[in-house]
Amino acid sequence: MYDEWSLDILYKGLDDEKYKKDRDKLISLIDDVKRFSESLDNENDEEKILIKALDYMEQVELLSNYQGTYLILRQSVNTSDTEVVNELNILEKKISEISKPIAAIKKRIANISSIESYVDNNPKVKAYSYLIKNIKRDAQHLLSDEVEEVIAKLNLSAGSAWGNMHSYLTSILEVDYKGEKLTIPQVRNLAYSEDPVVRKEAYEAELKAYEKIKDAVSYSLNNIKTQVNTICELRGYKSALDQTLEQSRMKKETLEAMLEAMREYLPVFHKYLRHKAKLLGHKNGLPWYDLFAPMGESNKKFTVEETREYLVKHFKGFSDDLADMVDEAFEEEWIDFYPKKGKVGGAFCDNMPFVKQSRILTNFSGSLSDVVTLAHELGHAYHGLNIQEHLPLNTEYSMPVAETASNFNESFIMEAAIKEASSNEKMALIESQLQDITQIMCDIYSRYLFETEVFEKCKHGFLFADELNEIMLKSQKIAYGDGLDYEYLHPYMWVVKGHYYSENLSFYNFPYAFGGLFARGLYEKYKEEGEDFVPKYRALLNATTVCDVEDAAEEAEINLEDPDFWRSSLKAYEKLVDEFIKIS
Repeated sequence: MYDEWSLDILYKGLDDEKYKKDRDKLISLIDDVKRFSESLDNENDEEKILIKALDYMEQVELLSNYQGTYLILRQSVNTSDTEVVNELNILEKKISEISKPIAAIKKRIANISSIESYVDNNPKVKAYSYLIKNIKRDAQHLLSDEVEEVIAKLNLSAGSAWGNMHSYLTSILEVDYKGEKLTIPQVRNLAYSEDPVVRKEAYEAELKAYEKIKDAVSYSLNNIKTQVNTICELRGYKSALDQTLEQSRMKKETLEAMLEAMREYLPVFHKYLRHKAKLLGHKNGLPWYDLFAPMGESNKKFTVEETREYLVKHFKGFSDDLADMVDEAFEEEWIDFYPKKGKVGGAFCDNMPFVKQSRILTNFSGSLSDVVTLAHELGHAYHGLNIQEHLPLNTEYSMPVAETASNFNESFIMEAAIKEASSNEKMALIESQLQDITQIMCDIYSRYLFETEVFEKCKHGFLFADELNEIMLKSQKIAYGDGLDYEYLHPYMWVVKGHYYSENLSFYNFPYAFGGLFARGLYEKYKEEGEDFVPKYRALLNATTVCDVEDAAEEAEINLEDPDFWRSSLKAYEKLVDEFIKIS
């Protein structure tokens, strides 16, 4: 077993002959696709166009994924590798050349009138029927080729540029803290300090720092949201939310059912926050700076080999194929474990269905939290396992379902860990889970409320920083209720969260709530049904790339438009809140 991943299944290096051949092949393929897109008006055989288009799109998908995945993974463990960075820049420029031809090809597919008959006649077309359906659906909102090209070009100096300005300003912002200059991530990490004085002083220093950039960032937010509103109107969407739901392959009824259940259960999480406030000596609810104050103590340490044994043992109780995949991930060098100079922080999983494997990056230190993080990422790999038999263009799932298997794994391992923990460790583990779900229930909901109001008000005027602060504070009061001390909220969360500053992804908040609550609901269903649930779960994961969200859920006999499903998730967390109050 190794502590670094191997990428040899892709390429053995930049000097690998296979890498060089694939790079040349992609360049040639891009030229072929350009010529094909230019010849579409001269070809009348629609079935021939469709088959050839799918073939070209498959080839582009496979070649670009092979090379792009390899380079991104190489860069993630050594960000200072200039040779890899240069190769990645070259690849991105090459792939950008194909966006316009692919858009033209998709528009031509959308205009094929008798496409349903080809679905019945050709196995490949049949396998891609959902993809074709989405191409036709998306095409309803496309503008003329000329206008689309103008939007794409202008965006570089508009929405994209405003987003870059936000990233730049927040990345260079210095926080004055006790005579030191700290970055925003450094000062925000102090929210986890065991010292209450440090937590409060860091919070106050953070808020003060945002005063320096609040006006500039408000221009970023206003202009991005105004651009999104304008383009949504041009494309015929009722709102930015409707566009996001369509991109997410999810019904508005599903979102409303989830939000209805969330609103019903908000008082449960307010109760948890008030109790935590009481434990920490506060009388008027929990101040923002103590949201992540540690409770209890968990000092258990794991080696990599112990982590392997722990995860395989527990997942064996769920299904052999999950346990076997976890064992294979350790044995076959799927995982890069330890932090090192030049390696990116955090953790992620990159599914590679085209080689029937995944790669996982962690920064493992041996804590139980690291074990749970690895279980989470292995959930993504299990999702990949269940979609790897699909054709190349059928392996992308939408944002809401992206965290399904990962959060399911996390729920599974956390429950096992809580059962095995000592009393003081148990409190730490339960409180850690409650911090996470409270972020979903209260913070994500406040972000959703904030973005909804900002989109609406940007239609009629400019929102200066002070007004954005007021909207954020109002949203936090609704979402957190009497769980927080209103004297210590966070008016600048609109500056903190980069999710607001994308011109392509709006409402990048509710999918987090969906992912967490959907996975927990699935886990509760598993506890009810036992091993009978497992094949339904596999079928659901398999369906996520070839079905709308609601149809995938039906594989496990779940109606996402019924608030009762979402209530089943929240009932489980209500029990956890009660247990936390009892043991603390």
